[in-house]
Amino acid sequence: MQTEVVLSLGGNKGDREKLLFRAIELLNDHFQLIKVSKIYQTAAWGGKAKGDFLNQLALISTGLDPEEVLDIIQEIERDLGRTREEHWGDRTMDIDILYFGSLEINSDRLKIPHPYIADRKFILVPLSEFLPDKIHPTTGRLPLEMLEACKDPSEVKIWIK
Repeated sequence: MQTEVVLSLGGNKGDREKLLFRAIELLNDHFQLIKVSKIYQTAAWGGKAKGDFLNQLALISTGLDPEEVLDIIQEIERDLGRTREEHWGDRTMDIDILYFGSLEINSDRLKIPHPYIADRKFILVPLSEFLPDKIHPTTGRLPLEMLEACKDPSEVKIWIK
């Protein structure tokens, strides 16, 4: 059975745009890529990273289970130079599972839906445009409803080179 999975991609080190393109290519090697969002430039979130991020969402379809998808996206992160030295620190690539169909998972390794969706404008702005009808399986809220309630003051703008 195929499941639609929403991923968030982002990074603030290296050639950010090239790394996003390469991450999408690598995702397409492993999964059925349905569509990708526009690229957005955002301020760092979490108080530790220094430079602005480029972020993008991807919708994929897979027959794999969530842990297998996590293993593959972490491998892609490593292939693109990701190191895990500081939580929320600077990085070449970060890929998060936002939604995995309508599954809810709360394990030591994986939390789905992603626990910070409603707190991050860099997720909610693209999600509102990319999948405006995607209902959060826990809260029942749409992306625009979460965005309107979001207290994140960060500016999120479409990336134009």
